[in-house]
Amino acid sequence: MRIFVDADACPVKEEVIRVATRHGLAVVLIGNRWMRGIDSPLVTQEVVPDGLNQADDRIVERFEAGDLVVTADVPLAVRCLEKGGRGIDHRGKIFDPDSIGMASAMRDLMTHLRDSGQIEGGGPRAYAKLDRSRFLDGLERLVQAMK
Repeated sequence: MRIFVDADACPVKEEVIRVATRHGLAVVLIGNRWMRGIDSPLVTQEVVPDGLNQADDRIVERFEAGDLVVTADVPLAVRCLEKGGRGIDHRGKIFDPDSIGMASAMRDLMTHLRDSGQIEGGGPRAYAKLDRSRFLDGLERLVQAMK
């Protein structure tokens, strides 16, 4: 099992590395730029060219059954689940065969509501301490279940 991280906007890279170290798991950070300050023998970084879905495509290309992805990108999570893996977002929401359909439907609904002007802008709420705690708990439980 490896942990792939959709790294560019991921606020929990340190937490991923902490859990991976505890379990002796390899971490692959994939993004459009090099991440400074990452110093662990378990971590490799891949920088992909700028462009729509470049990081997502690289993650899916390297992803195998039994791997885990950390991403807030529901379509990327869908693609990884189709290859036999699991996922979790940075707030601790687990993506598995039982939850991905609802996550995908909610994403599509919110996109439609925004595009049709029925709701305005906004975006996700600010990232809070409780989100970090939920992520750590969720990642730990997910890794243990996958092992």
